[in-house]
Amino acid sequence: MNEHQERVDRVIKQFGGYWSPFEMLAALMEEVGELADELLKIEGIKGEGDRKRLREELGDTLFALACIANYYGIDLLEALGESVEKYLARDSSRWKDVDDVKRG
Repeated sequence: MNEHQERVDRVIKQFGGYWSPFEMLAALMEEVGELADELLKIEGIKGEGDRKRLREELGDTLFALACIANYYGIDLLEALGESVEKYLARDSSRWKDVDDVKRG
């Protein structure tokens, strides 16, 4: 993920630089909305979905997150690792076979 985060940084700088934090947040929210729309379609709630489109929306959402992370100097891979550990510690009693997850 780190190399992709660095690639996003190069692309954004090539295009003139990062937007303001709230503009990037708005872009992220737009992408999350498009992701939600595609999930609704795939689940048969709102038309018919397409896994290729879902993949695209997930990528767009990650791109928007990488922009925010880069702006603030946050390593997304480290942040994700910390979140996984937080959920394992906090929610382990809710999950079946959590010991297998911790070992994996």
